[in-house]
This record gives sequence, C-alpha cells and structure tokens, in this order.
Amino acid sequence: MEKAMLSGRVVVLFATLCALNAPAQSLRETARELVPQVQPALSAESGPAGASTPGPVRTIGWEQLIPAGWDPYKDLKALNLDGLKDNDPKADEALKKMRKMWDNAPINPLLLGQNVRLPGFLVPLEDVPGGMKEFLLVPYFGACVHSPPPPANQIVHVVLDKPNKRFRLMDVIWVTGQMSATKTDSHMGAASYRIDAKALAPFVDKK
Repeated sequence: MEKAMLSGRVVVLFATLCALNAPAQSLRETARELVPQVQPALSAESGPAGASTPGPVRTIGWEQLIPAGWDPYKDLKALNLDGLKDNDPKADEALKKMRKMWDNAPINPLLLGQNVRLPGFLVPLEDVPGGMKEFLLVPYFGACVHSPPPPANQIVHVVLDKPNKRFRLMDVIWVTGQMSATKTDSHMGAASYRIDAKALAPFVDKK
C-alpha cells in the first residue's frame, strides 16, 4: 500500500482551499468531505533497479521538499473556521492569501544540486507527436488535473533531454536527475523545483 508522505496539516489545508468552489456548504463540512479524496503521496523507501545517474543518487520523499519551519497555516491561524458563516469575506480573503503563498512556496536548499530519485504522478505539459519533453511530477493522484494544485514545493517540473512516448497522464513513475530551484509557472500549476531527468522508470509498489 502506498504510504502517506505529506503531513496531515498540508492535506487538511488543501481540502480547505477547495472549499472556495463549494459555497453551499460550510468550510468545515467541505473540508471534512474532501479530505478522504486526497490521495497520499508515494513512499520513497527504495528505488527501481537501473534508474541511476553518474555519482551518488539520493532517494527522497515529498516531505523532504518542504523546508524546515515553513508554515502553510500562517494565514489561517487568526481565523476560527468553525465560527465563520458560509461565504464569509474573511475566509475568502484568507484562502486566497494561502493560495498565493502556496504558489510561491519556498524550497529546501539542502536538495539543490543533488542527484535525486523521486516517485510521483505524471502531469504532461505538452502533447506532441514526437513525445513529451517536459511534465509536472506531483505527489498524489489527480493533483493539478482533478483538483487544485498542491503547494509549489510539492510540484516538480521535469525536463527530459529527449522526447519520451512511454508514459502518459497520471502514470506513476520514478524520476532520477539533478534537482534545482528553477521556478516554473504553467497552466497546470506552479512548481518550485526542477529536475533535469536522466532516467524514468515505472513505479512498482512492494506488496
């Protein structure tokens, strides 16, 4: 079974942001309904055979992409969500501020320049006959496609040195390559990280 790597706080906050699209319910009710729909991030306990680059490769999980001390709840702390009415302007303003903060989420500088191996779900940024050369890697199924984007430090922009026809939307893969802090804004979401991929491999869950 895939193991959760995102903290519970981030998952709950993600569901709260989704409440902006459901004005008929209270924020608390909407968050409660949406939390079970958010899939856990993939486990990164071990890497695939043959997926490596020159030099040491570090297998990482999604929690490691979040810098120590970053508080995704910063703009919610002053609010009592249970006491707010539906469509309360204060809640709407707070949630919009959080979306802006998420789209500019900070990176973990300890990962920069390292050869890393990270599992995730694939979100193509292009659809060309020769195969895709770039895509977003996200931590759970449906992110950026069936639900709003997670924080930018939970999205990785992956660039390939040659087109790939093997993988498609929401395929689960390992990506191996050098990590950088290149910010990318796309129609599917903002990414705080970039990996120049040297290897892709299917993700196989251990039973």
